This record gives sequence, structure tokens and C-alpha cells, in this order.
Amino acid sequence: MKAVFMTDRGRIRQHNEDNGGVFTNNSGQRLAVVADGMGGHRAGDVASEMALANLQKLWEETDEIQTADEAEEWLKVNIKKGNTLLYEHSKKVSECEGMGTTVVAAICTDRFASIANIGDSRCYILNENGFQQLTDDHSLVSELVRTGQISKEDAEHHPMKNVVLRALGTEETVNIDIKTIIFEDEDVLLLCSDGLSNKVTEAEMIDILQGEMSMNEKAATLIELANKHGGEDNITIIIIEFLESSESGDGL
Repeated sequence: MKAVFMTDRGRIRQHNEDNGGVFTNNSGQRLAVVADGMGGHRAGDVASEMALANLQKLWEETDEIQTADEAEEWLKVNIKKGNTLLYEHSKKVSECEGMGTTVVAAICTDRFASIANIGDSRCYILNENGFQQLTDDHSLVSELVRTGQISKEDAEHHPMKNVVLRALGTEETVNIDIKTIIFEDEDVLLLCSDGLSNKVTEAEMIDILQGEMSMNEKAATLIELANKHGGEDNITIIIIEFLESSESGDGL
């Protein structure tokens, strides 16, 4: 398994409120996390950094995850711990009032991956069956599409496209979507903030992920393309490739 993490401020924003990373537990299993913060007075970067640091610390103290049930329970329990942490901090510190963050996280073992998400950061898979978004956006526009009030095409340019209905830290309790998928050799996971998914089409993602470039070059090319298409938001991505043990490559 190889992984690469990359983040970029974009062309417009003064600060990068995204955070992310790929971390290992006591048995070398990976946890990939992308968090896209929101809130005034730079509170967004506080929210995403706190959420990330909480998950990193807990994961690095964790022993081997053996089953999908264990992985899903770990994500549920520890993301909720992060929600409490952020919510209580926002109540104590006036500058952080109302802060929150999206989270998409994947526990990756050599047999399966369990994926959790809150908000509109996404996880995609590229495999022999094609390219598929594994997570559902918790956003106003996605809800309008799901209920048939607007088309998917209308959603691309909707004026309220950035309104998120669910985030970590904004409420005392939070609902988390969690699912597990089976991995096979040469499958690829892409985790990203909406700074990528709002600017780079799925066709462009597929073209780059299937290219002959190194993983670092693929990540850099995706970010470069998002910036070329406007770069109005911070851009964060993680690429995870599942390779036969005999293969080698770059990445984390």
C-alpha cells in the first residue's frame, strides 16, 4: 500500500483551513484523514487542526484492527470524541464560536477499507468497475438533488453550493456516515476537500489517476488543475494505491 498527501492554499484564500494526513497505528495500518475547516477569525483552521490531531493521536495508540466491525466502531467512537472536543472549545473561546470542519477518513487494511464522512469532503474509488464516489455530500445542494428539486447539472453552478448541512463541532451530537468496502490489488482511493471536487471533473480525475506518473506527480497535477480552473478554495487530497507486495513506488 502506498499513499501520498498534499494540500494547497489555492489562488484566492489568504489562509489554508484544510488539514489532513496519513497515519499508522501500532501494527502499521493506515488512517487517512481530510478535514476542511469553516468559521470566522481563522477558526476554520483551528477546527480542522483539532479534529486531525485528535484522530492522529488516538490512531497512533491503537493496536491492529482485525475486522470491519472494529474499524467502523473505531471511526464512530473517535470521530464523536472529536466532535465533543470541538464543540466544547467553541463554547469556551469566543473567537471560535460556530467553528466546524468536514471530515472524511478511511481506515485501510490489506483486506478492506472503512470510510467515514461528515460534510462535503469526499472519498472516491477507482477500480476495475470504474470510478465511483463512495461518500454522500451533506450539503444543501446535494439534498436538493436527492429530493428532485434541482438537477445534478443545476447543482454545479448553484449559488448555495457551499452550504454544508452537517459538520464536526457545530452541534453537541453528530451523525456520521460509515461504510466498508473490500480492496483488491491496483484499486485506488482518492480523498479530497471540495476545493478539488468543485473544480476538477470526474473525467479529469480518472485521466490523471490512470496516468503513468508517480503518485506525487498525480497529486500535484490534480492540485495544479484545480488552481488552473480558478483555485478559489483550499485544495487537499490523499491518494492511496493498493499494490502487490512485489511492486514498489513513492508515497508514504
